[in-house]
This record gives sequence, C-alpha cells and structure tokens, in this order.
Amino acid sequence: MTLRRREVVKDLLQARKDLLVVAGLGSTAWDITAAGDHDLSFPLWGAMGQAAMIGLGLAIAQPKRRVLVITGDGEMLMGMGSLATIGVQQPKNLTVAVIDNERYGETGMQATHTADGVDLAAVARACGFRNSKIVTKSVDLRKMVHETAGPNFLQIKVAADKLPLVLPPKDGVHLKDRFRKALADVLAKKP
Repeated sequence: MTLRRREVVKDLLQARKDLLVVAGLGSTAWDITAAGDHDLSFPLWGAMGQAAMIGLGLAIAQPKRRVLVITGDGEMLMGMGSLATIGVQQPKNLTVAVIDNERYGETGMQATHTADGVDLAAVARACGFRNSKIVTKSVDLRKMVHETAGPNFLQIKVAADKLPLVLPPKDGVHLKDRFRKALADVLAKKP
C-alpha cells in the first residue's frame, strides 16, 4: 500500500488540540492547509531548510506544548545540520515528520538523495534523536506526535504525486501575528 501525502498529513493533524505545527517550504505548507487551515499552524513561505530549527526554537520556548514540524525530504536535506542541533538540545516535546516523496516537488520533481538510499531516520538517530524511524505503511503516528518523549523523527515514505496547490495565506506578517495570538490565547487558558 502506497502512502499518500495529504492523507498522512491529515492523520498527523487529526485531533490536534493545541499542537504547534511548523510546515516547511512548499508542498508540506500546502498539505497542512489542505488538512484545514489553523491558527496554530505556521506554514513557511521561505526559509528553505529551516523548518526544523524554527520548530526547535518553539519547543525550547514552549516546553509544555507539543511541537510538530512537517517538512519534505528536499528541505530536510538542505537543513540536515539542524538534526545535530536538535539531538544536542534534546527537546522532549518535538517531533520532526519528513514527508519523503524522494523528489524536489517545487522545482520539477527531480530525484532527491533519498531516492538513492539516503536514510534520514538513521542520520537523526546518529544525531541523538530518542525515537527515529522510516514509515512505509499506514500506522497511527499520533501517539509519537502527542505523547512520546522526544526528540522524535519520522521519515514517512509517500507516493510522488503532483497535487493541486492549497495555499495558506501569503502574508508572512499575518501568519506570524496569527500564530502568536493563537499561542497567547492557548497560554492564557492553561496554567
């Protein structure tokens, strides 16, 4: 059974409650939007290779909140050094989920290094991630995202589908302000 990226992302975000979500540049930002735009989602319109580091910053700043980074294999390859930094910092509330279609979807579907066997989950494990695995079949990943002490890493193999865009708002200031306000509202409700 081949996994489909939008179904995987929808499953990851199901029953998300106050989960803080950062989506990498491109397809994963469209995927979280297709799953339902949310004030506690921060889709990146730029910052190629930086989704994991932004997630780390949030995890450190908000240690009582779960943080999920959803990014693609191309972006993770660009920001691979972030795995070492996360491994050293050991945030218990952070999960990095890489949607791995083995393609650079934003530049013409050229093959990435994962198509030739680069194992990002092994790299994350070597960098000190507490839990790291490759996912190739449909399984419930929500326990790892919502409950399992991290840092956690999921390399989720999906079909190389070219899907219609479902764009989040394009105004970066609006996205930042919306996210900050939603986080402040969550913090005001809970001790």
